[in-house]
Amino acid sequence: MTRVLIAIAEPRARELSVELEWEGLTVVATAAPAIDAIRPLLADVEALVVPAVRSVLTSDLIAACDRAGVRILPVGETGSRALGRLGIIAPLPADASGWEVAAALLRDLPASPHPKESQRAPRVIAVWGPHGAPGRSTVAVQLSVELARAGRRTALIDADTVAPSLALLLGISDDAPGIAAACRRAELGGLDARELTRLASTIETSGGDLDVLPGINRPTRWPELSASRLTTTLQACRLWADETIVDVSGAFDADDEATYDMAGPRRHAATTASVREADAIIAVAAADPVGISRLLRDHAELRRLAGTTPTSVVINRMRSGPLGLDARGQIRRTLERFAGITDVAFLPFDQRAADAALLHARPMSDVTPRSAFVASIRGVVASLGPTPAPDATGGSSRGSSRVARRLRSARAAQGA
Repeated sequence: MTRVLIAIAEPRARELSVELEWEGLTVVATAAPAIDAIRPLLADVEALVVPAVRSVLTSDLIAACDRAGVRILPVGETGSRALGRLGIIAPLPADASGWEVAAALLRDLPASPHPKESQRAPRVIAVWGPHGAPGRSTVAVQLSVELARAGRRTALIDADTVAPSLALLLGISDDAPGIAAACRRAELGGLDARELTRLASTIETSGGDLDVLPGINRPTRWPELSASRLTTTLQACRLWADETIVDVSGAFDADDEATYDMAGPRRHAATTASVREADAIIAVAAADPVGISRLLRDHAELRRLAGTTPTSVVINRMRSGPLGLDARGQIRRTLERFAGITDVAFLPFDQRAADAALLHARPMSDVTPRSAFVASIRGVVASLGPTPAPDATGGSSRGSSRVARRLRSARAAQGA
């Protein structure tokens, strides 16, 4: 459910709060339209409604929202040209009704998770990202914790054959059997749920227990994670865990056909096999010009391998520094223009939380539960939920909501 902070003057703030709650949104709080009142509440919300005035929409407020991954929705009479210079979308009228505000907020935010989580079929989720350490492993760990918190038995697998890191991030010994042992058992036909439980390392987290299969402890062991072995292992994982998160490297085997024997092992076969076997893919990129460029270069190959598998793009370490004001808007426009990507989630840059997690070798939610990164990851988990049945929404999770019906009616009236 979308969480909103309303920072406009009373009594309109109270009135709009009631209207948004009626439309199905959650108003976390109302606050005075000042950065000192708004900043402490940003970690708990996804959107901010503020007056469209320059005294409120300061560079400090915009930067704080960018760091927290909060979308700004201005309301008022300020001209769109003035807001355009700040990288803010054109405002809604000051007297906009609750359903109009809700429609604007829902236009770009992820849908709420499906309530019947326990009825979802087991699935494999591959966490991929281009070269340059965009934070694949960090995202994979926190995704696993949040899925476990939802009551799903969750397994976390390190299939990165270039730079495996889950053992270090979670304080697991390099001598643990891990994914290599599981792949050997799979080749022999002896891999089942009981054997996977024996080979896994169980980690206690704030969200519940995680079953972890660490990666190889030396890069030269990559032939042990062959495509056929790993594919069989992932298929067995569907009978073992409700959710299997697979952390993979950024490289594909697309260019290896010219240098490798077609029948021999492939250096990055584990990545290719995981992407092809996955039921969902999360593509992670760093929020800077280099990271976005690398995502654009490799995205076409990812889609070729994935076929029709749903793919979510997550921009990690979101901050205004490398891209200036309205960093999220610039990234959205770039991805849509050059790759046709319109569904993008943002994870804020939280260096203190990342450092604490590394220091203690624990997930971020265990050491910094109030981190903006942790809150944003929960939004990504929500977006992974299945859509309701077609007869309930007409093919869209929002298609027959009250907001959507009113929006269609309004557009039809304008067209008439």
